[in-house]
Amino acid sequence: MTDLHDKSLTELAAGLEKGDFSSVELTQGLLNRIAAHDETLNALVTITSDEALVAAAQADAARASGDAGVLNGLPIIHKDIFCTRGIKTTCGSKMLDNFISPYDATLVERLGAAGAVVLGKANMDEFAMGSSNETSYFGPVRNPWDLERSPGGSSGGSAAAVAARLAPAATATDTGGSIRQPAALTNTVGIKPTYGRVSRYGMIAFASSLDQAGVITRTAEDAARLLGVMAGFDERDSTCLDEPVPDYVAELGHSIKGLKIGVVRQHFDEGLDADCSVKVKDAIAALESLGATAVEVDMPNIDLSLPTYYVVAPAECSSNLSRFDGVRFGHRAENPEDLHDLYCRSRGEGFGDEVKRRIMTGTYVLSAGYYDAYYLKAQQVRHLIADDFKRAFADVDVIAGPTTPTPAFKLGAKTDDPITMYLNDIYTIGANLGGFPALSVPCGFVNDLPIGLHLVGHHFDESALLRCAHAYQQETDWHTACPEAFK
Repeated sequence: MTDLHDKSLTELAAGLEKGDFSSVELTQGLLNRIAAHDETLNALVTITSDEALVAAAQADAARASGDAGVLNGLPIIHKDIFCTRGIKTTCGSKMLDNFISPYDATLVERLGAAGAVVLGKANMDEFAMGSSNETSYFGPVRNPWDLERSPGGSSGGSAAAVAARLAPAATATDTGGSIRQPAALTNTVGIKPTYGRVSRYGMIAFASSLDQAGVITRTAEDAARLLGVMAGFDERDSTCLDEPVPDYVAELGHSIKGLKIGVVRQHFDEGLDADCSVKVKDAIAALESLGATAVEVDMPNIDLSLPTYYVVAPAECSSNLSRFDGVRFGHRAENPEDLHDLYCRSRGEGFGDEVKRRIMTGTYVLSAGYYDAYYLKAQQVRHLIADDFKRAFADVDVIAGPTTPTPAFKLGAKTDDPITMYLNDIYTIGANLGGFPALSVPCGFVNDLPIGLHLVGHHFDESALLRCAHAYQQETDWHTACPEAFK
């Protein structure tokens, strides 16, 4: 059973179905790997060993009785932004280091009902604010491909855990690229569905009009399997849309012959590493060899994505994080002199520097005299960017380009310059601003470090992205590579 960690979620599902091994055996093996490797990676905040083994035994019993769910006995990790009943949910922050959730997020509930076994909660940038997983109160996550480098963020713990074979899959969230960027930097697949496709109930909010839950896996097929369970209407989330959910796995088999791929001209400028550019263009050429057609598309407003995002997201974060005041739950300052002192010291002690920076920025752009000049203007530009995508989708089925401008950077290299750090999301933010589904798939290595091909689809057309990525993975083996230290 020593090689089970190297199997994909789909392969593990087949093995469980055939009785080659039990969920308890699989779960125990992965818990052993976590015990052996997580001190090095710091990918997990909480390890739920006892709960996982109980759930695995229940999954085995359900299978024996013929009552197995579609994910029966398959181990996963949840990003620590999703509320999990009876288990600590920290959001990577001192503010919530003592918070035990009394309920499950909808996503957690649905995956659990399908039989998934939860191994633990993944480390993340504090309140999902960051691009390197260095803002976490629990310390930085390390990239399995080079322990001196960042795995990306904010879902760096989820990505590192999957890349290091600590789990075959992990849930994640994406506000401006926080699923796709770490996926690209760790040689994994990451998908952000259409805004509203997956319920946000029980997902601790950063920027409510941008946040979306998704998954990080090793293959597009695994992502399709999980997304089919997670997606669908939830009356508890007012932003969740009542749209039919296709059979993503079944649709993987459809050919991409005739698929039209738009290549964004603005994404291949001097800001993109030259070697990354070559690898991404090679990946697009590989899709053309499978019958797709690539054409250049012009998106004149896409370069405004970054400044637009860094007005809208902090404004919404300023509003959402006002609830953390030391009164109802979370960190509370000791011996406050009065209510004002309680608020100030609880928030000052509970939040890290990046969260404070974004709260202050957001409060400023929403303030009287600046709302029209900044926030309202950003929302207007946001519509222009979304319109660029819509015009492109009138002629193409999928938009392709690089996920990140460079491979993984060294830990600490950008922490002193927030603007440089923000530039890591320059290719991914546009999809969030327009609410479009997007995916990153491994497409090669630059200086022995992985990079990703970024694909964006029309609203509710996750199937096109998954089909495209699956076809590419059938013809390439980049995604099968494992970091040497974690084989």
